[in-house]
Amino acid sequence: MGTSALADLIESRRVIVTVGAGGVGKTTTAAAISVAAARRGKRVLCLTIDPARRLAESLGISEMKTEAVTVDPARFAAAGVPLTGSLTAMMLDTKRTFDELIEKYSSSPEKAQRLLSNKLYQYVSTSLAGTQEYMAMEKLVAVKDDPRYDLVVLDTPPTANALDFLDAPQRLMEALDSATMKWFIQAFESGGKFSLNVIAKGAAAILRGIGKITGGGFLEAMAEFIAELNELFGGFKDRAKRVESALRGSEVAFVLVTSASPPSIQEVLYFADRLTEAGMPRGAFVVNRFHMPPPRAAEGVSEADAASAIAAHGLALEDDAAERIVTAHSDAVRLAATDARNVRALDLSQGTTPTIRVPELETDVHDLVLLARLGDVLTTGGV
Repeated sequence: MGTSALADLIESRRVIVTVGAGGVGKTTTAAAISVAAARRGKRVLCLTIDPARRLAESLGISEMKTEAVTVDPARFAAAGVPLTGSLTAMMLDTKRTFDELIEKYSSSPEKAQRLLSNKLYQYVSTSLAGTQEYMAMEKLVAVKDDPRYDLVVLDTPPTANALDFLDAPQRLMEALDSATMKWFIQAFESGGKFSLNVIAKGAAAILRGIGKITGGGFLEAMAEFIAELNELFGGFKDRAKRVESALRGSEVAFVLVTSASPPSIQEVLYFADRLTEAGMPRGAFVVNRFHMPPPRAAEGVSEADAASAIAAHGLALEDDAAERIVTAHSDAVRLAATDARNVRALDLSQGTTPTIRVPELETDVHDLVLLARLGDVLTTGGV
């Protein structure tokens, strides 16, 4: 069960990355871990690349911004959950992070500005394959060592995109080092003039065909962009290796969030396998909305029991109320048994990685009180 797995992670790691499929409560889990850590005296940064506003609303922030926003401690005090640490939230700005890398690795401010103002760069900086995921990792690595924070909690997109985190550095490097990129670098002469005479006939024919559709100005802009970006390639490559290395470090732990449904468990198991292949540390599994067995699950409830309970509470219900209560109780017993069976399979397949079961709550988690309550459940080992 891992009685205090998340509490141990909060105390021992600088980075906790939450991952999971859509709709399993991953964003809420990230927020609850952040609140729990801040209540334990940690200075926490909760970083998200999910544009959904649920996290901001739960924390009482009007909107999640790309600048760090510290949650007012008075809000926690008013909610009856005073902090001994602090909680700051931030949303990733992919383009700004890419811009900062360009400025860092360019050989001069003039070259950096020339690339930043290139129209093609302005598009590619947000759309190149792997860019968003890679820049999220860049930002994570940058803030990981920020002395203002003791712990960084990263809330990732649903698993289909979160898987890209593992490959993002390599994918970005492959895109920058592709044959197409090399064609353009060859075609962009040292004098800064675009020419198709210096590359293979086949490649030149392809590019001329593109030029007929897009116009020569587009090819000129692309060649300039690629030539300028290529100058930075070494810096990017070294940085990508450092990013990959940081994700495998002892300061990082991945928390894999799922529901008890078989499709969600299969998906989270696939991600767990990918983490193992990549040498990245799994910290815990969190199973949200776990159905607990109702009272008297073993012996069952009869219509007479239901009728007696109705009478004891002085309720006047419809004639078939007792029958419907018995049916609902049986359904709850079966649902709890199914969840227990599904999660047992997760336990067996993952060996020593602890599994934290979080019972289904009466309402959605939408404020600091409920986030704090959920944080208590997570850090005490669940049910």
